[in-house]
Amino acid sequence: MTTPTALPDADTTARLVELAASLAREAGALVRDGRPDQVDVAATKSSPIDVVTERDLASEALLRSLLARHRPDDGILGEEDEPVAGTSGLTWVLDPIDGTVNYLYGIPAYAVSVAVVAGPPVPERWTAVAGAVHSVSDGRTYTAGRGLGAACDGRALRANPPRPLAESLVGTGFAYTAQRRGEQATILAELMPHIRDVRRIGSAALDLCSVAAGNLDLYYERGLKPWDLAAGALVAAEAGAVVGGLHGAPAGETMTVAGPRGSVERLVAFLEEHRATDCA
Repeated sequence: MTTPTALPDADTTARLVELAASLAREAGALVRDGRPDQVDVAATKSSPIDVVTERDLASEALLRSLLARHRPDDGILGEEDEPVAGTSGLTWVLDPIDGTVNYLYGIPAYAVSVAVVAGPPVPERWTAVAGAVHSVSDGRTYTAGRGLGAACDGRALRANPPRPLAESLVGTGFAYTAQRRGEQATILAELMPHIRDVRRIGSAALDLCSVAAGNLDLYYERGLKPWDLAAGALVAAEAGAVVGGLHGAPAGETMTVAGPRGSVERLVAFLEEHRATDCA
């Protein structure tokens, strides 16, 4: 039987939040200041449109080097390099540029996401402890600590109160594979008549922070990786949003839904009825 990882106390959690924010801002400066006029694709992943740039790689390398200095006993799970097993029970979950396609095209909606979690480094099993999402283009930094609330540059955040789907602005995203994108578009077409409108920002971390800040009422997306949601989901939850999946499951790659209780339940019911998790 595995012994549960002890969660940090409030003072330690606050220090982890500060470190996460500092790391995200430092990596964000590298991403911003090192962006050439023409960004080239360094590699692709799941499909030719699932791209990696040189700045993704450099940003993650910087984050890993800083963590090796500040938290050498912690594990690391990053998007662009191999995981590192730690001995402390804590793991840092890194997205060096969340919204790489936006970065590639010069669209100012991309972020550096840094979180620390306790327990196994998979969203369905971990306990998020601290996180920061640094919006590179405008310099805003969203932060949260477990039990300490969420903030943007020191200003407390609170998700919107529940409202009918017809009055809800909903954010979502799409997969990089053609078949799943088509299926997701079909579900969205069914949803559109029932909501106020939809936004596709192109960064899951910023979508989740937008729910926390009240700039979106609801958000849902299938296919999020651990680094896509680690920090943003904690920011949303600490701002009072419900963050989960479908059929009682926790948020994860199968589905992530976020928003105020009541509104989330209506959206979850719609997605379950339309078999949103059946997308290939």
